[in-house]
Amino acid sequence: MNAADEPPRPVDLDLALLEEAARQKIGEMAYAYYAGGSEDERQLAENVAAWRRWRLRPHVLVDVSAVSSALPVIVAPTALHRHADPNGEVASALGAARAGACFVLSCLANRDLAEVAGGPGVRWMQVYVLKDRGRTVEMVQRAAAAGYRALVLTVDAPVSGLRRRELQANVALPPDFGVPNVADPEDAWRLGRGFMAAVLGAFDPTITFEDIAWLAEVSGLPVVVKGVVRGDDAVRCVDAGARGIDVSNHGGRQLNDGVATVDALSEVVDAVARRAEVYVDGGIRRGGDVVKALSIGATAVMVGRP
Repeated sequence: MNAADEPPRPVDLDLALLEEAARQKIGEMAYAYYAGGSEDERQLAENVAAWRRWRLRPHVLVDVSAVSSALPVIVAPTALHRHADPNGEVASALGAARAGACFVLSCLANRDLAEVAGGPGVRWMQVYVLKDRGRTVEMVQRAAAAGYRALVLTVDAPVSGLRRRELQANVALPPDFGVPNVADPEDAWRLGRGFMAAVLGAFDPTITFEDIAWLAEVSGLPVVVKGVVRGDDAVRCVDAGARGIDVSNHGGRQLNDGVATVDALSEVVDAVARRAEVYVDGGIRRGGDVVKALSIGATAVMVGRP
């Protein structure tokens, strides 16, 4: 028996075991940043629980002797990967490519977008619009030139959620870390008042639906809007030029009592009416969750924490 024929280890089939192994490896501060949610984390838990409530009703007696499909899983944008691996997002993008998954680079990555662009696989670039619009234009144009195929505009964080676990763990950037794609020399970004609360000071809280078309124009790339949980907002995004909608609540890191993403998915799918692709993230933990999302009408899912 060669290595390719060996059955998977039990730990490789159990995300809870993998998460605990990762926690032991990366330490409590990094774990608090990756794993935490807002306030007492009700929405964080509800994202996972809601997928369990949905059930499958499969058809039978269908010829499935030959089935071929692309992997409907995208690696969601998450920040600060150097907490998990010295090579940061370069390593993450390589892992995604090996699995055949599109990789979305966070603009708050520890590695420069040009470094992550190299190698196999499809890359998209996540964007927050900065108060300094010139820096935003420079970033998205660099992404387009480097081969990124789409922009993912996050719209559900005009202010930071109250991330209690992050605050308790005093999450901050280590001295040798950086966020080069939105580089700012201010040491205030490293203060122990919550990483996101500090970094949000650079983001533009005045963005509106009109900025979707602006971002597409200055970059020349299609724009996916991430953070939509309402059908009417999804329609306004598509009317404004969005090519895709990601039904997302920021992984339960913003509101404590917002809707679970799977419970919002069908409303958004119906409202968009095939005028744009629809994605969903939040609480997806197993293949069955992916099948449920596709059955409801999603084009693909995004996963971050797993």
